[in-house]
Amino acid sequence: MGRFVNPDNSAFQVALNSKIYVDKTGLIEYTNSVLDTMEGYICNSRPRRFRKSYTANMLAAYYSKGCDSKKMFSGLEIAQAPDFRRHLNKYDVIHIDIQWFLANCENADEVVSFITKSVLDELREIYPRTLPTEVVKLPDALSRVKEKTGQKFIIIIDEWDVLIRDGEVSEIIQDGYINFLRGMFKGTEPTKYIQLAYLTGILPIKKEKAQSAVNNLDEFTMLQAFGLAPYIGFTENEVKNLCEKYNRDFEKVKKWYDGYLLDGYQVYNPKAVISLMTKGKFRSYWSETGSYEVVIPLICMNFDGLKTAIIEMLSGAEVEVNTASFKNDPAKIQNRDDVITYLIHLGYLGYNEEKGTAFVPNEEIRQELSTAVRNSHWDEMVSFQQESRKLLMATLARDEKRRTYRV
Repeated sequence: MGRFVNPDNSAFQVALNSKIYVDKTGLIEYTNSVLDTMEGYICNSRPRRFRKSYTANMLAAYYSKGCDSKKMFSGLEIAQAPDFRRHLNKYDVIHIDIQWFLANCENADEVVSFITKSVLDELREIYPRTLPTEVVKLPDALSRVKEKTGQKFIIIIDEWDVLIRDGEVSEIIQDGYINFLRGMFKGTEPTKYIQLAYLTGILPIKKEKAQSAVNNLDEFTMLQAFGLAPYIGFTENEVKNLCEKYNRDFEKVKKWYDGYLLDGYQVYNPKAVISLMTKGKFRSYWSETGSYEVVIPLICMNFDGLKTAIIEMLSGAEVEVNTASFKNDPAKIQNRDDVITYLIHLGYLGYNEEKGTAFVPNEEIRQELSTAVRNSHWDEMVSFQQESRKLLMATLARDEKRRTYRV
């Protein structure tokens, strides 16, 4: 049992100990189904406070050889799956949090070497005869372990995109980090030692030209969540159950915190829902996510049509957006659509995949964006928003009268 190789289950136990716990172990049934396949390379990106780290900790607790989690999972959904015990605590797991490594480095250019040394030191304790001192690259070490022992690895990387989102990290350092990920996951050799790769962060994998820089990862995002939609964030049924338990007005909760459309699911931000249930106050909890300081520079970028689009969405409209051009790199934003796409990934906008439109998902986000607009001194635009909203409400009132008259 180590810090990064075969960790214990204490991090997931904290989630289970919490006042509000919502069972997301159905995700494990999916990851079990793709173990040791080409579909077992996953990048699952969501906004802050959508409990991404919680699912990473859950996967580590379930798969890691470094703990006995049978009792921990026995009362949860995954325990009903036929292959529950087959995979429980059966694998060598490497679990790393890039944010933690960055915080414990003097400089960003030390992150990859710090990860490599930390993991290699623990691997040598487990496989001392397999990894001589001349082995200094992590992919090489994993390959050697597989060759000598037949043991494959489950690799879980939390906050994979911290170095990409940090505007102070140079492109040279970012490229070195991307090359580190490529060496770990891309090509024929990694298929020999990877049982499962699970990356999570806010952004999908950075694009180079028209494709992902690590293009063998299956992407599950705020634009296309596919089958993993219900496992990150709270679903409508889960929120209804919490409203019944805590005696909250579901329709009001829906107005304030709903609005993310992911593969047919209405998904809520868990941070906001849990805060409401435990504190009882309908207000914006979004500013506590740490992403607010990113928004003002974004919406103030000098791109044609950006301010108009923001105000239209604040007024209740949906705007068309081409999400394909965004490189999943804030430093490479080139137009209005890139800004809007980044705001979707950050959770400040919702996305309708069928219509290809973006919108303000709920009242909480509307208040946050309105505050950002006011702080950006768009006085004339705020006036336009207020007038547009009055017009929208008047139109809705007329439509309601017409429906009543027809009846």
